[in-house]
Parts: sequence; C-alpha cells; structure tokens
Amino acid sequence: MTYDSQEILQQFHKEQKLGYPLLQDENAEHVTALGIRNEDYVQGHRAYGIPHPGVLLIGSDGKILAKFAVAGFRGRPPFEDIYAKLKLMSESG
Repeated sequence: MTYDSQEILQQFHKEQKLGYPLLQDENAEHVTALGIRNEDYVQGHRAYGIPHPGVLLIGSDGKILAKFAVAGFRGRPPFEDIYAKLKLMSESG
C-alpha cells in the first residue's frame, strides 16, 4: 500500500513486472484506519501517509486476521513472530 500517485504506481508495476496489484492510499485513509500510519510525518509533509513497515494477514472474507507492524521505517516485523502466529492460527482451526 502506498501514497504514491497512479502514474508512479503504474511505472513501478511495469518496471518490476509484478504479478499482483498495488494498493493506492493517496490520502492516508486506509493506513490511518488500520493503525499503521507513521505518525512522524504530519499532513502536508511529503512523506505523510507512509505506513510503518509490516504485514497484514487478510482472510478470504476480507477481514484482517493478524497485523504485524514495526514503528519507524527501517525495521521489519520479525519473521519468527509472523510464523508463530500463523502456526498458532493453523493449529486452532
């Protein structure tokens, strides 16, 4: 999910030959609603709307099953945490 314009998204998608769509959130509505917007950047700043790095696990019904986000922009959620949650979810049904 990105706050970039459609033009930038289309160019990036073409260059990277992605096999999945990119989500645009130009006004930061979605990252704010999901609670993953990086609050270091206020509205009007060029980086406003950038999310914290993370992973959303979305079920086939469109509901968020798990959310992993890390404050800042350099770190990433530990893979071990994501794997443990997935394993726990699969064991519980």
